[in-house]
Amino acid sequence: MNKPLRRIAIFCGLLVLALLIRDNWIQYVQADELRTDKNNRRVTIERYASPRGNIIVGGEPITGSAESSGSDFKFKRTYKDGAMWAPVTGYASQAFGATQLESIEDGILTGNDDRLFFRNTLDMLTGKKQQGGNVVTTLNAAAQKAAYNGLKQQGGKGAVVALEPSTGKILALASYPSYDPSSFAGNSTTTDTEAWQKLQKKANPNDPMLNRALRETYPPGSTFKVVTAAAALEDGIYSDPDGKTDSPDPWIMKGTTTKLPNEGNIPCKNATLRVALQYSCNTVFGKIGSDLGNEKMLDMAKKFGFDEEQFTPVRANASVFSDNMNPSQTALSSIGQFNTAATPLQMAMVASAVANDGKLMKPYMVDELQSPGLDPIAKTEPAELSQPLSAENAQKLQSMMETVVDKGTGANAKIDGVKVGGKTGTAQHGVDNSENPYAWFISYAKGDDDSSPVAVAVVVEDDDAVRDDISGGGLAAPIARNVMEAVIDSKK
Repeated sequence: MNKPLRRIAIFCGLLVLALLIRDNWIQYVQADELRTDKNNRRVTIERYASPRGNIIVGGEPITGSAESSGSDFKFKRTYKDGAMWAPVTGYASQAFGATQLESIEDGILTGNDDRLFFRNTLDMLTGKKQQGGNVVTTLNAAAQKAAYNGLKQQGGKGAVVALEPSTGKILALASYPSYDPSSFAGNSTTTDTEAWQKLQKKANPNDPMLNRALRETYPPGSTFKVVTAAAALEDGIYSDPDGKTDSPDPWIMKGTTTKLPNEGNIPCKNATLRVALQYSCNTVFGKIGSDLGNEKMLDMAKKFGFDEEQFTPVRANASVFSDNMNPSQTALSSIGQFNTAATPLQMAMVASAVANDGKLMKPYMVDELQSPGLDPIAKTEPAELSQPLSAENAQKLQSMMETVVDKGTGANAKIDGVKVGGKTGTAQHGVDNSENPYAWFISYAKGDDDSSPVAVAVVVEDDDAVRDDISGGGLAAPIARNVMEAVIDSKK
């Protein structure tokens, strides 16, 4: 071979080698990046080429799929009672992507999860189209309906979370106002895009797409006194719920000349823990927090789950109890004010731990993942998150919370023939308490065997209500009662 031909052959060989290297780089190194690129329309078309699997509640699907028209995306998502279930499902939209369970469990729902590999391979060999699996939730349909309808009837804004204390299963997760994910599940600019834009906070100040149960933190007000009572019992500063406390009324916050006021003419001077919780004495619990100090109060708050995000698997914002506070700030934080802020999920966790004899279980809403053939792929096992207080002290706190319902501010949560414990809260809101307060109620119900099937937290925001008419016992407790009754009735 002469010299020019040899050079051409070497050059062509180098070109072939470069082509092979580039081809392998694309196929093996860049494959995932190209597959998930938002501009790769083929992937999106394939994503909507078949119906998604379903999200299941109580054995029934709350989602579905329908054929699209005027689009190369064949199927779009549908929802049953979409607004009621949106805080659980999130949305799956051809135009706007997916959130919450629809996003987290997308691999199962589309059938692309690696755990479905053998099933998909078998379907490919038999010529069957790829199918999505199902996400089986822990939710209780009756409890969710009671929660959502209760909030809707109030007409303001708010949220409800109900847990099964012994396992951590989420039984209800409601937020109001809400939205129907079906309204923008397609990709039409005239219908889906318009529906989406109307739901954005700029266009709708009520922010219906905000998941208030998990993503909004509120000052918990007097419901936080349950945490402060737990800290007092665990530390031993007070051990007898019916023993007098060292609590003057009026009480001047340490390091200040400011009196911490109580609401109305109530018997708070040296009150017992039981009476203090029954009447919601600020002086008693503020002084307890100040006496214990920031470090001990923070430690107890963290044991209940504060200062840490929770994953259900949907992420919940971290609730807040501050560090480096002076005694007066600690006092205010110990009655649920100052910087203290909590999600409804967090306060349901507080009630749940007390009801479960001091043991806090990790909250979760996905019970099982299923293949398209309904075979179980993964099962969530209950897991202990912490032990904020001993069983003995938890039972003392239970008796105190039951007094709140039997004789105190939580009377609207009473259920005939059922032992109910609770705590009301009316949390200050706005600069210098200038806006309508938030109405809170946390509670649990107990069965004949003394086990607790449900713990609930309710928060209600009502900007239009008469200020003096706003109370946790008046607005939030009836909703909690209805949710607890729904769970109890469903177990009969």
